[in-house]
Amino acid sequence: MSLIRLLALCAAMTQALPALADPLEFSFGVIAQPRASTGDGNEALQTAIAETDADNLAFVSVQGIKPASTACTDKVYLRQKSLLDDARNGVIVSLAASDWARCPPESGKSSAVGRLGRLRDLFFFDDFSLGASRIPVTRQSTIAKFRGFPENARWHIGDIMFATLNLPSNNNNYVVDAGRNSEFEDRLVANRDWLNRVFTYAQREKAAGIVLFSDSNPLAPPRQSGTSRDGFAETRKLLSGLAGKYSGKILVVHGLAAASPSASAIAWQGNVAFLSVPAGWVKVNVSSRQGQLFSLAPHTAQGSEGNR
Repeated sequence: MSLIRLLALCAAMTQALPALADPLEFSFGVIAQPRASTGDGNEALQTAIAETDADNLAFVSVQGIKPASTACTDKVYLRQKSLLDDARNGVIVSLAASDWARCPPESGKSSAVGRLGRLRDLFFFDDFSLGASRIPVTRQSTIAKFRGFPENARWHIGDIMFATLNLPSNNNNYVVDAGRNSEFEDRLVANRDWLNRVFTYAQREKAAGIVLFSDSNPLAPPRQSGTSRDGFAETRKLLSGLAGKYSGKILVVHGLAAASPSASAIAWQGNVAFLSVPAGWVKVNVSSRQGQLFSLAPHTAQGSEGNR
């Protein structure tokens, strides 16, 4: 073979090689649901927002907008929204039970449905996050059948899919009294559709990972209780099946307090990891290097670190 032909062949082989993708590297923050033994809990939320503003984050998830001890009023909702609107990062709200499902009854009747409707109007009114760096999201409400569920949203960064799921920790807001479970039943159907869509999209796009934000841990073992119905049974079964068929890794970020009130860790079970934030906020690194997709990173208020 002549030298010219050899050089031409080498050039053709080089052009046929696919370009190597850059390693995936970014971080996001998770702010715990505000807790307050005294006061309204705003000081903790303000501190967390200020610290996340100062960090290099792709976005920030807020796991509940107010403490359980704070009233479920428009005044409180608007005050919390103003705090989140002023954040420098894009802010994604993942609702907690204390935001709506555990609101005290009004005139002897549950106020949960009315409060949830108000939160939907205030916090999920368009296809963007809150905060200065407004992140475009796809809401379940863009589907005609589920236009009433804008709090369920998804977005992606690189080949990581992120999604929120309205799954309150008070047994998924299942009501024992007969004939009063329309909110639970409608949301159960919506959540099933949403989870199927998130995983279908992630598989189609060959996403390396899925991060799911919810109030309750949808894969936690059922608890023994006085109720005759496990409000998480259907979601647990569906998500377990979807996770078993998914080739990537899944991180479930939920709002229930960790065993230690001052520390968080990422705990793995197969390809599924769990993270709860008991107080303050945590910084999560996403990296495709050396197989470590999700890990905790130190920040100005917390130096603990955990990874897989």
